[in-house]
Amino acid sequence: MGRFWSILFLLVPVLGVGSFAWAMADLWPMRGHWLPSNINDHGAVIDNLFLFILVLTGVIFVATGLALFWFLWKYDAAQNAQPVAFTHGSHTLEVVWSIIPAATLVFIAIYQMNAWADAKMRRPELPDGRPQPPIAEITGRQFEWRIRYAGEDGLVGTTDDVYSVNDLHLPVNEEIVLSIKSQDVLHSFFLPNLRIKQDVVPGMKQFVWFRANRTGAYDIVCAELCGWGHYKMRGRVTFVSREQFDRWLIETHAEQNRAEFKPMAGEAE
Repeated sequence: MGRFWSILFLLVPVLGVGSFAWAMADLWPMRGHWLPSNINDHGAVIDNLFLFILVLTGVIFVATGLALFWFLWKYDAAQNAQPVAFTHGSHTLEVVWSIIPAATLVFIAIYQMNAWADAKMRRPELPDGRPQPPIAEITGRQFEWRIRYAGEDGLVGTTDDVYSVNDLHLPVNEEIVLSIKSQDVLHSFFLPNLRIKQDVVPGMKQFVWFRANRTGAYDIVCAELCGWGHYKMRGRVTFVSREQFDRWLIETHAEQNRAEFKPMAGEAE
């Protein structure tokens, strides 16, 4: 019976690795379970870092599973007539298996420093060296994304701003900077196809940036449990050409102004 359990433990790394390989191959029934398509010029850095850590931890996972299987198989009480031998352990082994994981974590921390700096610290700059201003401000609130675009003056927070909810439009093939904040609780602004994920903390204004290289509509989701309606806190980001974006911005601003100054029933227009 002991060797039966050892076979079951062996299935853990086998099925684990097999599931990942199946998903990566995009075969039924695992189709669509791997990473979504990357449309960010800077997203390959995140993908490469993810795959590197996955392979590194996967090797450790498989090695640990095989070692566990071997010990269960070799020292099965039903098959081994030798008496049990007790040991008080080895200080050398304890030091080794403490140093190796610590060294691995330090290596990962150093290896990813440049990717972290590019994604979180090195905000795009204007030709004169000033930080690039955000094209829009995203405010998370239960349970929607409120969007405020810079108008003709190029600044968010002025009288010519344009507003929308859960419907983000942006130009393709340009460096985009967004400012994000929360109105109430913790949220997480997640653009899977752009490899962008940033927790949104009340009282803090943060920035994310990217360069989309493909037109189309993609998901905006909240990746932080933020209340009973968390499941429906979804939006869409649509990437279009600069000309289409400028036209959309003008038309949305005009429609917004018409709605704001629409005369009441019975009033003369």
